[in-house]
Amino acid sequence: MENLTEFVWTTWKSGGVVMFPLVLVALLIYTVATSLLVNFRQRRFRHLKDETITSWVAEPEQGEGEVGEIIRYTQDDVRKADEVHSRFSEVIASRLPFFERRLIYLNTLVATAPLLGLLGTVMGMLMTFKGLSVGGGKLVDVVASGISEALITTEMGLLIAVPGYFMAYAIKRRKDEYEAFLVRLESLTLQHFKRKGFVA
Repeated sequence: MENLTEFVWTTWKSGGVVMFPLVLVALLIYTVATSLLVNFRQRRFRHLKDETITSWVAEPEQGEGEVGEIIRYTQDDVRKADEVHSRFSEVIASRLPFFERRLIYLNTLVATAPLLGLLGTVMGMLMTFKGLSVGGGKLVDVVASGISEALITTEMGLLIAVPGYFMAYAIKRRKDEYEAFLVRLESLTLQHFKRKGFVA
């Protein structure tokens, strides 16, 4: 355990000042991504069968959770099929923009990580060139320190960004699935109303 702590501390020191914003960006990426994935998991819309949704649309009082609330809201005191479409537009407009904004924010953070790594690379190389220009007895130490900083920050930037890209892709898929589910729910509700003889 002590060896691992010593290794982490040595690596951290070798990375220079750019390690601080890199760690901050990493914390933000994984906090935002985890909260969004948990949010989608709690919605449980992916586990509902078509038969269940159809029965809830026919009898809204049976609906459970968020889906049940949406069904009841989109059918409460509705007299025309157009009103159903309008209610679903309200639901989509109130729920999807939150995920879209958070996804843009997450993608920005993920793109920032390798750029910060690149900044560390430039700073490390500048230190290396400075050491070469000064010369002296500690030339090897200065050059080694600069190259170490350049490589470590680049590696850290990539290690943070690559999993972040996969998490952002997974979240985008969940968002698209959620949007498709709401469209499907609207279609089933409109079909139900047309069977009951409601006019557009």
